[in-house]
This record gives sequence, structure tokens and C-alpha cells, in this order.
Amino acid sequence: MKDFNNRLLMCVKQALPVGLKTSLWLIKLTLPVSFAVLLLDYFGLLVIMAEYTSPIFQIIGLPGVAALVLITSIFTNIYSVVAVLTTLALPVRDGTILAVMCLISHGFLIETAILKKTGSSATRMLLLRLVSSFIVGAVLNFILPGSPSDGTFSYQTQNGDLTQAIIEWLPQIGVTLLKIVILVNALLIVQRCLEEFGILKYLTKPLSPLMKLMGLPKESSFLWVVGNTIGLAYGSAVMLQKVEEGQLKQKECDLLNHHLAISHSQLEDPLLFLSLGYSIPVLIIPRFLFAIILVWLRRLENYLIEKHRQRKFTETHPQVLQTSPLKVKK
Repeated sequence: MKDFNNRLLMCVKQALPVGLKTSLWLIKLTLPVSFAVLLLDYFGLLVIMAEYTSPIFQIIGLPGVAALVLITSIFTNIYSVVAVLTTLALPVRDGTILAVMCLISHGFLIETAILKKTGSSATRMLLLRLVSSFIVGAVLNFILPGSPSDGTFSYQTQNGDLTQAIIEWLPQIGVTLLKIVILVNALLIVQRCLEEFGILKYLTKPLSPLMKLMGLPKESSFLWVVGNTIGLAYGSAVMLQKVEEGQLKQKECDLLNHHLAISHSQLEDPLLFLSLGYSIPVLIIPRFLFAIILVWLRRLENYLIEKHRQRKFTETHPQVLQTSPLKVKK
């Protein structure tokens, strides 16, 4: 029992410095971004941005006000999206499609920084998520029963006293930052304990066939579980640690990022839309399937790039081929 306690204490001591460092990094991202969004909303800039982008949404059968919802999602989180959708009272069909789009494209500033730090291009991740949300939205608009709504809606921002808005914002951001510190450190401690006591391999081994089906390395099993349960922001601590320790190569982490960029936080976020009457399977399954497609497309892209590099190398270095062991033997 004493040995168990010592090993447990060692896991905590190893995890806390990394957890506190990652928590501080996330807080430095979250705090200014959240305050900037507060100002954008207060001065009505989100509505102005939505007016210019609304024609794009009408192409895929959504009312122009859908632009406001997605823009809110891009700059904030799913909680804000639920609040805006509640205010707009969109038809369930339109709201469901828009909810799936927001589940793909939300928290861009913070989550893109995480994806970049774990080995992927920030520009690529931004474009991937934005384009994917419209592709999935268009597909759902085509296959879901019912007709697109042609109703018009309006949304007014709350332009009260700025000081009052900040006072209301402070406890909200305080709770968010506290969640970051607690969850990040708790997750790292759990991960260290799973590794120390040899439990992790028993959890990830059953997922190996699923990883293979999705085109992901089996080493990413635990990270995939973390990303799909608690999301990118809170799961970033484990992801960053795996990358820094070299347990995942950059290409492998990039493949995982292509999946998690589309399909993450598959528990909490979809459940938030239950109060609006949206279908949970529709909120989860399309993102999961599209994420698998994107990973295999990324693997194909990597294969073609590697083949092109090999061909260019042999063209510019013919002497290597001539003096290779296979050539000499022949």
C-alpha cells in the first residue's frame, strides 16, 4: 500500500508542473479572446459582420441570420451558440444543420492555436474547419427531411451599460478559467497514473482496430478518446505532452488533428442542444464520418507528396540510383 501511495504521489508531482504550465498558456489565450468578443458583441460588430456573410448561408438553404450564429460560434463557444439559437427560435431543421456547422467551426482562435502547437498548419486548420462546416451543412440540407425555411429573423445585441456587461462577464470567465486549471491538471494526473500502473495499454488496445479503420495511428488511441470526450481545449495538455515527449511523430499528430478538428467533444457539446429539440445522432454521426474521410484524404495527400519528392530526387540525383546496392547487384 505504501508503494502504491508513493507511486501515486510521484504521478501527481510529475503531472502538476506540466499541467500548470499548460493551464497558464490556455488562460493567456482565453482571457483576451473572451474580452475581445464581449466588446465585439457590445458594439454590434458581430451583427455587422453577419450582414455581409448572410448570402453565403442562403445558398445552402439557411436563413441569412444563420451567419450571426456561426460567427458567434467562431469567436466564442457552444454555450454562446445555444444562447443565440434560443433567442432566434429557428425551425428545428434549420437549427440542427446550423448546430452541426457550429460544432465543427467554433472557438477558432483558441483551438487553432492548440492544433498549431501540436503539429498542424494554423491556416490549413482554419480553412479545413470552415469549409468542412459548409460542406456538411449542404449535405444535411440535401438529405434531411423537410424543406428549408425561408423565414426572416432578426437579432439585436444588448447595448446597455458597458460596465454592467463587464461585471456580468467576470464571473462567467472566472468559472471558465477555473475549469481549465482543474480539468487540465486532473486529466494529466489521470494520464500519468494510467501509464505508471500499466492500465493505459489495456484501455487503448481494444481501440486499435477502430484507429486503423479511421486511418489513425494506434498510439493516438488515448488522445482520440480525450479529444472526443472532453474536447480540444481541455485535452490539449495531454496532446502537448505526447508531442513534446516524442511519443507521436508530427505526421501522426497532424492526422489526429485533421480528425479532431472536425470531430471532438462528442459528449458535452451535442448534449447542450438537447434543450432545443435537436437530434443527437445527427449532431454526432455526420462529423464523425466526415472526420474519417478527411483523415484518409490527408493520408492520400501525404502519399502523393512523398511519391513526388522521391521522383524529383531521382531526377536530380541519378547517380544515387546508379550506385545503389540493388543496381550494383544487378
